[in-house]
Amino acid sequence: MSAARPSASRRTVLWGAAVTPVAGLGLAACSASGGGSSADATPTAPVDLGAESEVAKGGAKLYRDHNVVVSRSADGALKAYSTICTHAGCAINKLQGTTLVCPCHGSQFDALTGKVVQSPATEPLNELPVKTAKGRIVAGPDA
Repeated sequence: MSAARPSASRRTVLWGAAVTPVAGLGLAACSASGGGSSADATPTAPVDLGAESEVAKGGAKLYRDHNVVVSRSADGALKAYSTICTHAGCAINKLQGTTLVCPCHGSQFDALTGKVVQSPATEPLNELPVKTAKGRIVAGPDA
C-alpha cells in the first residue's frame, strides 16, 4: 500500500522556481558587498588626492581609490567626506553632479554637505579634514 500524497501542481513548481533566484538576489543586495565593496577604509593618514584645480567651485570630485569625496562651495572652501555609506558600510562609487549614490541600497548623499538626500541611510557622511598644500588637495587625519 502506498500512502497518498498530494502532488504539487505545475503552477506551484514554476512559481517556486521563479521565486528562488529572486530571493537570493534580495539577500545579496542586503549584504555589504552587494554592488560596492564593504569598507571602512577612509584615510588614516593624510592623502594627496591631486591638483586643487580638479574640484570646481560648486562641484565635487569622487576619489574612489581613497573612499573620499571633495567638494568646493561657491566661495571656494573645500570640504571632504568619507564615501563609506552610513547605512551598511558600502563604498560609494558613483557621483552624479554633486549627489553621491550608494550601489548597495540606493542611499544618496549631498557631496557639498554630506547630508542624506535619499534613504535608507539616515546619518550623514563622516566629514574629513581637508586642506591644500602646494596646489594639491590633501585629506585625512592631520590634513
